[in-house]
Order: sequence, then structure tokens, then C-alpha cells
Amino acid sequence: MLLFRQSFPNGWVDKVRANLGPVLVDHAHLERKAATTAITLERYRPLFAKVHELNAIAIEELQHFELVLRLLKSRGVPFGQPIRSPWISGLMSAIRSGNNHQQVIDHLVCCALIEGRSCEKFQVLARELAKDEPDLARFYAGLVESEGNHYAAYLIMARHIDEPETERRLDWFLDLDAQLIPREHGLPILH
Repeated sequence: MLLFRQSFPNGWVDKVRANLGPVLVDHAHLERKAATTAITLERYRPLFAKVHELNAIAIEELQHFELVLRLLKSRGVPFGQPIRSPWISGLMSAIRSGNNHQQVIDHLVCCALIEGRSCEKFQVLARELAKDEPDLARFYAGLVESEGNHYAAYLIMARHIDEPETERRLDWFLDLDAQLIPREHGLPILH
């Protein structure tokens, strides 16, 4: 797993507990966005050979989206509007444009970081919600492996395109993550 340079804020779990409904709605949107992102990555020429792998990720993310929608329904939480994540927006806005080679590596590294943070946070939620919300804790524990696999898949794809450039950009984006992750935003979201 990635060695993040900055932990997420200490009060994050308490904020999730206090806002479970909105956080679950946010989680549903994140799964939907992850599916569309996997399909969007197929537009890059260096990833044409990875279309089946990207489709598999998209399908799995859509399955997660459906699972979260069912969870919302079972809890009587209506599906609502997405909330923009300052952390994700900060990462994605740093993707270089113009040069297809640089852009695809940046996009893959950002996707890897998002999946890596999800894996990390789902592990924490599985542990921290076990006593009060055992079903939800099991749900999050069940997603950990998939998120870790997506993180690894995106990073491997980037390294196959250009390993030295991927390592440089990973280092750069880990620094950016360390600046963005501790910023308090008060929003009831996962990231």
C-alpha cells in the first residue's frame, strides 16, 4: 500500500459517525464516479491495450454503486446530490494537460491515490464501526481488497507507460496529497 505522507484528520471518524446518511450518499456518488473514470481512461492511446481491465474495474465500481444504493434504501436514506470533494478536486486539477503521455500518467496516479485513500479509510471504518454499526463495518471490510486492487492496477498501468515518470509524479502527488488531506472542510463526505 502507498506510504501516505500525511494522515487524514483525527476527527474524521467522528464526523462520519455523526453524518452516516450523507456520507453514504457521498460514497454512492464516489463509486459511480469511479466507474465513469475507469471508462474515461480508455480514451488514452497508451491504455488501449488495457480496455478489458478498465472495463472490469468500471463494472466492479458499478456493482459497488449498486451495493451502496441498496444500503441507502435499507436505511431509508434518499439518494441525493453529490458534494464536491476539495481533496479530489485538488488532485484532479493538478493533472497536466496537452501531452497525452503526461496526462495519462497523472490521471492514473490520481486514480491510484483516490483508491488508496479509500482502501485506507474503509479499513478504519471497518474497525471503528464494528461495535456500533456491525453490518456497516462488515460492508466496508468487504470493499477493502477491491480498493487496494484498483490502486495497484492504476499504478501498474502508469508504470508500464513510463516508470521513471510515474515515480516522479507519484512523489509529486504524494506531496500534494499531504498538503490537501489535512485541510478541514466540514463536509459530510468520505474524502
